[in-house]
Amino acid sequence: MGPKGWSILKLLMFQGLFLSHSQEDFDFFYLVLQWPGAYCDTKRSCCYPTSGKPAADFGIHGLWPNYNDGSYPSNCDPDSEFDKSQITDLVSSLKKTWPTLACPSNEGFKFWKHEWEKHGTCSQSVMDQHDYFENSLKLRDRANLLQALTKSGIKPDDKFYDLEKIRNAIKDAIGFTPGIECNKDPERNDQLHQIYICVDTSGTEFIECPILPRGRCPSKLQFAKF
Repeated sequence: MGPKGWSILKLLMFQGLFLSHSQEDFDFFYLVLQWPGAYCDTKRSCCYPTSGKPAADFGIHGLWPNYNDGSYPSNCDPDSEFDKSQITDLVSSLKKTWPTLACPSNEGFKFWKHEWEKHGTCSQSVMDQHDYFENSLKLRDRANLLQALTKSGIKPDDKFYDLEKIRNAIKDAIGFTPGIECNKDPERNDQLHQIYICVDTSGTEFIECPILPRGRCPSKLQFAKF
């Protein structure tokens, strides 16, 4: 092979390497579940969806592709727009367990559209739009966080609980260490807000987190009523 052939081969190899590290590559997912009581108990407040007040249970925030260094891809495919016709059979479940709490009050499609376009489009190498939402619903049900916490005597009653006990109750239930994120209520109390559980690249199995989110919580935090 002459010099020209080698240069073409190198170029093709470079393009292949470049493509293999495109935005659609990722190392794991964060399944992010939020406690509605903490979302609503801030200065920002919240609005219940048009279907009414959601259940007092952890709702889905999203399923987010992530890299092992803590960074993440986003908005990977502007051409892949959210299409509600692809998730018709999931809408009733999404309203229950992936409820919107943003104002003004709405059905939830705006929230789901945002999550698909920002995060879901970066996972298209392994799942389409329907799978993205269906897998999220299944993972959330399997985690069953509220049951895991209440079994350990940790209840949404405005009392304060040890961060370590919350973490261990979830780890005992799912087998892996979760990430825990807090926010503050208007009185500046730290409260349990979001739980991060790591999922493999197939979007179906829980795994140990390669890296935990940076959100810090004090050693004691409030589990807000809802």
